[in-house]
Amino acid sequence: MKTKFYLLIFAIVILTGCQSRIADKSEIKAGMVKVTIMYPNSEGKTFDMDYYATKHMPMVAELLGESLKSLSIDKGISGRTPDDDIPYVAIGYLYFNKLSDYQESFGPNAKKIVSDIPNYTNIQPIIQISEVFKAPKKSLSDN
Repeated sequence: MKTKFYLLIFAIVILTGCQSRIADKSEIKAGMVKVTIMYPNSEGKTFDMDYYATKHMPMVAELLGESLKSLSIDKGISGRTPDDDIPYVAIGYLYFNKLSDYQESFGPNAKKIVSDIPNYTNIQPIIQISEVFKAPKKSLSDN
């Protein structure tokens, strides 16, 4: 049990460190483009969160360069209730000022990015491209 606790703390530190290095290049604003990469959970599927957070996403950030404005990663912990299975093992978010920034930076790097997926999962990701309709507030009191 003690070992699991220390592994959990280690994973949190790694994920937090990863996000602070490669995320927050700029503030997320309404009108930005968000690319959401969802990894659905199902029997027999595997996902290496450590590899995703410390190798894959930093590689993606480096390849996309200055066009990538922010990046974040969610790790699924529960469904609607604590007893429900997680619908998604992980979800990644990439933010760009405009759709063409994403297209122009991802296109030339698509093969390298996609070819790395088998290194951390056997899940076929679902991609959604959205426009940020309402940006997050810095605090709840800003509402």
